[in-house]
Amino acid sequence: MTSCNGNKDQLTGIIWKSGFDFGFNPAACKTCGGRCCRGESGRVWVDAAEIREIARFLGTNTVDLMQSHLQRIDNRLSIREQWDGEGFRCVFLECGAEVRCAIYPVRPRQCRQYPFWSRCRPPAEECPGIVSRTPEVPGGRDVAGG
Repeated sequence: MTSCNGNKDQLTGIIWKSGFDFGFNPAACKTCGGRCCRGESGRVWVDAAEIREIARFLGTNTVDLMQSHLQRIDNRLSIREQWDGEGFRCVFLECGAEVRCAIYPVRPRQCRQYPFWSRCRPPAEECPGIVSRTPEVPGGRDVAGG
């Protein structure tokens, strides 16, 4: 696991976003095992443009993608989850020798914006890339919206 203990060498590349009291170290993603993509059940909403992009990336059509990887909830579409014996995980999370997102280059906006979600701050246990904004941790580059 990557720890963010305030060491300036580890802080290179920290992403800060206005309105949030924490930053994000994307280097932590390489060793965390996809914790943001597994755990308690949740929703990753997708719109029509994202569905088309994911289908194109996977070499399939939108109808087949919707039937196999998406679920309708009320009047919206969300990426399906699978129970893996310990919790839920996104159907696009590949858990082989290397844990990775199968659609990372075209992942939905909601995924690209993580952990900067307006409704909550993810707990450090879920995201080892979370870095608190303290006097020892200078602000890094600010990102606009994902």
